[in-house]
Amino acid sequence: MIAVSVTGMVLSTMPIGDYDKRLVILTKERGKITAFAKGARRQSSAFLACSQPFSFGEFMLYEGRSSYNLVSVEISNYFEELRNDLEAAYYGVYFCEISDYFSHENEDGTHNLKLLYQSLRALSQESIIKPLVRAVFELKILAINGVAPQVFGCVKCGKKSGFSHFNSEAGGMLCTDCLKNAAKSIKITDAAIYTMQYIISSSIEKLYTFTVSKEVMSELKTCVKDYKEIYIDKKMKSLDLLEKLFGY
Repeated sequence: MIAVSVTGMVLSTMPIGDYDKRLVILTKERGKITAFAKGARRQSSAFLACSQPFSFGEFMLYEGRSSYNLVSVEISNYFEELRNDLEAAYYGVYFCEISDYFSHENEDGTHNLKLLYQSLRALSQESIIKPLVRAVFELKILAINGVAPQVFGCVKCGKKSGFSHFNSEAGGMLCTDCLKNAAKSIKITDAAIYTMQYIISSSIEKLYTFTVSKEVMSELKTCVKDYKEIYIDKKMKSLDLLEKLFGY
């Protein structure tokens, strides 16, 4: 077996046998991988704490044909503040599930991992409401993976001005002329358009540095939710629980 070192975060875990765990880890170097932590469910195991979702750090692994075996790990952030806040924890699990959906093995996972890390940090900040963190995360991960809506011009004709309606089925903003033949369009404010433009174009480090009005939050939530339901073809189990318990 070949020993490899990766930087990553545990997205999910599953018990295997009597004492082992199967980990899904989003890594910077190799994208999403599966690793087995032997004995991780024993109370005396060195892997007991690190084999939990949100655990971020350096993982030393033995590489097999179709999976990895965990050798050692150095965790730099357990995100304990999320584990102690039920609502934040549910948001975090949802973010991990979407990250799992968009991540694949043997690809560069740098941007997906960085977005997930910064978004989990934002969940613990009192200065930004959790529904805004969710909308920012959802829109940015769509952008990172090449399926963001067109919000910098009319998606039909390319006109760079005169657009004020968002249409999820069309794929973004529509100008007044192109609006005539499009159903289910939502009129939104310039502030909401600018907010979406900022989220899509800004670096991940600058994403969680702003707040919005209730009106903009409502428009942003509606646009992102409608668009995401078209372009993500999987029902997230964690999202059902999140919305039932805390709404959106």
